Amino acid sequence: MEEVKSAPALPSVVIAGRPNVGKSTLFNRLTGTRRSIVTDEAGITRDRIYGMAHWMGRRFEVVDTGGIVPDDKALIPREILRQAKVAIETASLLVLIVDARAGILPLDEELARLLRRTGKPVIVAANKVDSQQQENLTGPLHSLGLPVFPVSAEHGYGLDGLLEYISEQASVPDAEEGVETENTDEGNEARRAIEANRPPQVAIIGRPNVGKSALLNQLAGEQRSIVSPVAGTTRDAVDSLVEHDGKLYKFVDTAGIRRKGKTNELSEKLSVVMARKSLERTDVALLIVDASQGVASGDATIADYAGQSGCSVIIVMNKFDLALEAARKAIDDEHRRGNPDRVERKEVARKEKSKPYRTPSGKRDEQQSRSRSLRMLTDPKSLMTEYETLVRRKLKFLSYAPIVFVSALTGDNVDKLYPLIDHVAQARRRRISTGEINRWLKSVDLERGTSPATRKVKIYYMTQASSAPPTFVLFTNQPARLHFSYERFLENQLREHFDFTGAPVRFMQRVKERGNRERVHTPVKQRQRRNPREKKWQAKRK
Repeated sequence: MEEVKSAPALPSVVIAGRPNVGKSTLFNRLTGTRRSIVTDEAGITRDRIYGMAHWMGRRFEVVDTGGIVPDDKALIPREILRQAKVAIETASLLVLIVDARAGILPLDEELARLLRRTGKPVIVAANKVDSQQQENLTGPLHSLGLPVFPVSAEHGYGLDGLLEYISEQASVPDAEEGVETENTDEGNEARRAIEANRPPQVAIIGRPNVGKSALLNQLAGEQRSIVSPVAGTTRDAVDSLVEHDGKLYKFVDTAGIRRKGKTNELSEKLSVVMARKSLERTDVALLIVDASQGVASGDATIADYAGQSGCSVIIVMNKFDLALEAARKAIDDEHRRGNPDRVERKEVARKEKSKPYRTPSGKRDEQQSRSRSLRMLTDPKSLMTEYETLVRRKLKFLSYAPIVFVSALTGDNVDKLYPLIDHVAQARRRRISTGEINRWLKSVDLERGTSPATRKVKIYYMTQASSAPPTFVLFTNQPARLHFSYERFLENQLREHFDFTGAPVRFMQRVKERGNRERVHTPVKQRQRRNPREKKWQAKRK
């Protein structure tokens, strides 16, 4: 799913219509995916969703829009209409979806007039026509004065005629047609080149209402996703290609992930599933945390999802301006109320003018340290240091993830994310030669690692099996899996020497087998000492 900016020569076909007529179902059918959430509930799709369709060697872009209600003044319907208008402005062909069983409604007629005014080619897809016997339901739709195609988005009936018309009116030949990626050296080289030139896939994840869509809009420099104070505004996983300093980045804005016990509606359950699936196809995950509320248990759960998927992680503390404002408000309240210690000292000084007043031990120190701490927290750098310590303590398993403090509302420090994404994506694809990593292994004091008392762990050699994420194979003398503390020690030593910022490091274990050469050159007496049955076997042989 790509934005129009990424491929300006590719025609765009926009699917529009009133709510709950089957737009997302038709989008999934044309693209051959399940990117749009489909339920019986109206108004599920809100943002514009992009996909690619192929038909008879030709391809075109398909855009799914939310249900349009032009006269609705509510925030979310108004934003849905704005998103649809953005897609319509760059469209090559407009497809108006109408429920053939419900007939023509006044809203359908209004949308037909609205689309006709754009000057773009418009056709009508009469949905929910499941067989040839039901095609007579499309008769009243011809009064709109537009080409009508009876289709069934759910069962695929009538899509051949619709796709044939679309491919003739708005499509380009598939440049990749006939190019086979064979399993040869040239094919592998081509695949590696394509993978290297692929833009980084960046997923924006987090709890509901932490500013994920607002951050995407700041990164893109325009309104790509709908932003509202209502939690759960984003439901589909929306892909957006963004160009920054000549580089392309593919961002995936996901729905807010909540605990399973708190997700009641079917649409919300599906949106959480889609958000978790998006982690499987991304390189870097931006974990958005509300800095004004701190790290919650839900943030740790989502971070664990990202770690299990194998994608690299960047912790983004959003709404840092609110956290700084709360610290400044606390120090103002402290000054406004007055320090009780200062009031008490004034009263005692009036009574005992001859003696200098000294507070009881510990009382003044505690109050002064509190005031000093509040004054320090009003400094952005000091507050960042305090927050980073807190985040590291609550997300210990993400010690390798960098932390950045931003404000998606004002745009502060958002520009720091792009170089950090580049650095993390590059570290994720880093490969180390077997010779280099074994030279490093010899320099590590493995005795410091925790190993069983009965049999010490020996690592004979190791090699990197794959990258993205970096995976290493250890050849040891232990058939059982190494203790997690030993793996953590080895990972910490590895990270100190090699740059794997933000990337999870995985270890696989193999037992080094003894070859026949070792047994042949081993003296008989030593073999008998190792295996008492060897002596009995030699006696029977004689």
